[in-house]
Amino acid sequence: MNEKNPQTKEALLADIEHLISYGRTDPTINPDLLAYLSTRDLENIKAKLLERVNTLSDEDKAWLEQFKRYE
Repeated sequence: MNEKNPQTKEALLADIEHLISYGRTDPTINPDLLAYLSTRDLENIKAKLLERVNTLSDEDKAWLEQFKRYE
């Protein structure tokens, strides 16, 4: 996280949404949660999701790829 240019809660929520959406365009997280979560909470959630995405095996990635929508 760049301390000189911290992300807003809305930007962090958008990043988290992207990480868990698997190509869907409809929102999966209620934005009202921003009132209850701190920026630090959202940064931690994002970091954990990135950690999980980066540890997917090639087999898991291939399996997930079948759900991707191509336009």
